[in-house]
Amino acid sequence: MDQVELRRLESKCGQENPPACTAGCPIHVDVRKLMLAIQNQDWKSAASILQQKQPFPGIISRICDHPCEDVCKRKGAGETIAISNLERFCLENHPPKIANVGPVTPKSQAVAVVGSGLRGLTAAYDLARKGYIVTIFEKSDRLGGNLWKYPEQQLPAQVIANELSVLNRPNVTIERNAGITRQDLSQLKERFDALYIGFAAQSEDALELLGENSTVDPISCTTPIAGVFAGGQPGNNSPINAVADGRRGAVSIDRYLQGASLTASRDGEGAFESNLFVNLNGIPSLPTVPMSHESGGYTGEEAVQEAGRCLNCQCLECVKACKYLEFYGGYPKKYLREIYNNESIVMGKRHANKLINSCMQCGLCAEVCPNDLDMGQVCLASRESMVMRGKMPPSAHDFALRDMAFSNSEQFALTRHQPGFNSSKYVFFPGCQLSGSSPEHVEKVYAYLTEQLAGGVGLMLRCCGAPAHWGGNQGQFQTSFEEMVAEWESLGKPQMIVACSTCHSMFREKLPGVVSLWELIKDMNLPIQGAGANYGKVAVQDPCTTRYEQGIHEAVRHILLRLGCEIEELPYSKELTKCCGFGGLTAFANPGLAQQIVENRIKESTADYVAYCAMCRDRFAAHGKRTLHLLDLIFADDLKNAATRPDSGFSQRHEHRARLKRTLLHKFWQTPQERERGYRTIKIICNEEISKLMEERLILIEDVQQVIEHAERTGSKFINPDNGNYLAYFRPARVTYWVEYQPQEDGFVVLNAYSHRMEIVEEVKP
Repeated sequence: MDQVELRRLESKCGQENPPACTAGCPIHVDVRKLMLAIQNQDWKSAASILQQKQPFPGIISRICDHPCEDVCKRKGAGETIAISNLERFCLENHPPKIANVGPVTPKSQAVAVVGSGLRGLTAAYDLARKGYIVTIFEKSDRLGGNLWKYPEQQLPAQVIANELSVLNRPNVTIERNAGITRQDLSQLKERFDALYIGFAAQSEDALELLGENSTVDPISCTTPIAGVFAGGQPGNNSPINAVADGRRGAVSIDRYLQGASLTASRDGEGAFESNLFVNLNGIPSLPTVPMSHESGGYTGEEAVQEAGRCLNCQCLECVKACKYLEFYGGYPKKYLREIYNNESIVMGKRHANKLINSCMQCGLCAEVCPNDLDMGQVCLASRESMVMRGKMPPSAHDFALRDMAFSNSEQFALTRHQPGFNSSKYVFFPGCQLSGSSPEHVEKVYAYLTEQLAGGVGLMLRCCGAPAHWGGNQGQFQTSFEEMVAEWESLGKPQMIVACSTCHSMFREKLPGVVSLWELIKDMNLPIQGAGANYGKVAVQDPCTTRYEQGIHEAVRHILLRLGCEIEELPYSKELTKCCGFGGLTAFANPGLAQQIVENRIKESTADYVAYCAMCRDRFAAHGKRTLHLLDLIFADDLKNAATRPDSGFSQRHEHRARLKRTLLHKFWQTPQERERGYRTIKIICNEEISKLMEERLILIEDVQQVIEHAERTGSKFINPDNGNYLAYFRPARVTYWVEYQPQEDGFVVLNAYSHRMEIVEEVKP
């Protein structure tokens, strides 16, 4: 990912955009943060938030025309938040100390400000804070200009005096009864380095000073007279816009005196429309809290209640939907920067590897994002880039890739025409996970298809290559896929029938005519067992790889209705379905997160789940959720216990696949059953605790068998003299396995097993 791509992707994530109220406020008061402070009755923080943006908060809170309320999202679900009244409550009942500007580095340049209305006062305040020598010229004897037009009850004289005391600074001079005419401007230009005319553009006062044909640039506040600036909003009498005008003028004068550009990077000034997406679905409609105080304002309790109606506007649609994005405590824009930085490191530790490898690549984030930002594609591209450059440690995905290699080895891989046929019109591709989880269903489905379909139904047993694809190892994936295509072509390129949704997603764009088993059989005569009909209510788990497969969604539900089931749709289903935590190899890279994903998903309904992905079924069942595979309802001999059938585990999956191949060859092609040879003949005895430990550590029974076979054959083993236990190691590939064991007459009892990626090099004696 280069910087251009980073910026393009970052622009899709709107989370860092301000809420509508802050964007709609010309001076960008952080209303969301203010509401939170009021909810927590943190009045000191509330006052500080107002002082950060408002030069004279006590004044502004009483006269502001609150454009923030006009764009408040809460009005889409009730009535807008009474922001102005809440500001006034804070400042009247918990008045802050007059803001201490603090020491600044004094500057030598002097600036004249003509007029002491809100424009001029704000410009003077901001410039004084930057250290400029400021002189305010006010034609009357009272500082404040048209502030004095407000009724005493609304804006007391004492409040004006208190608020304007922030201008009592050594670098600020106030000249009262000092009206400035057009003829005076030339003299002021000689005395001062810059001038600010504190009146709205095209107002009577501005025209009198600048001339009838004068113009004021709305962005830079410049006038035709060099060094003279003025209010940029023509005819706008809004108090808060006047403050924004003065602030814009102060920025321009500062840039002018510093020799910087007057127009660069000023898009965020003033009010604008925020791109922050806020989902109002499910938000209850609430009216504004009425004010009961005799002064016409809020009581403290009412203020807290009214602030509590704030929606705390954020997008976070993807974070709310995806446990992975929630897990790391951020949001896509933040993650994009971490991924970019991680890829850019030349030397040093890459801290975002686990973040990159933990994504399920399921596409849910893109589906719920208003701008279609797909973090799965970003993480996949990062994995591919880092694997290609040798920068991604293989440990996170090593086990899954070795599991894939097993499925494509002679232990499981098989390609045959239907017995008695020399060609195939169809070929059944059950996939490695269904074969490892429910080999009996693969056997029954194949028999069923050969009975129902004419023209020959071939069989292909192997892995589709998804682990290599998900892991970013495109070289390994391409090799695997080409081997699979060659096998398919050897059958005459028949129509491929896939039972696994992941296989379907891997093949649909590369092989013509690929069809899901469910779409194929939805209207065929189903061999429903007696116990399979009228099962009752079931909640459907759609695999994430069917997210955009409406035809498969409909076919599965059609089959369930034919079986007499009552269907419950989960909150996230079909195009919004959630991953089980296996997709993208999350279960290997981040087991803790994968567990949270499963636990979160199985809590969504009390009904039994029905999955048509073997991994979804097994992962849910492993966490105690009653879950059926769709094939259980059609083919199960013991439906009563099918929903509680435990997860097969990685070792048993290997055994199931190897045994399935031997069974199918013997049953359909009458091939003699081969006996186990080599290390596979070693009998391993494990108690439940050790079996669970091996599963967590991704150690297979065949790994243990290889260690013990090597130790017993070569004598390369240690013995513990205290208990007689043996300890041995073996490195069949990139992982070294250690096993503590005890021989018995009929096999070997495993007492402990662990692994690491270090290689043990024996000392070579001279």
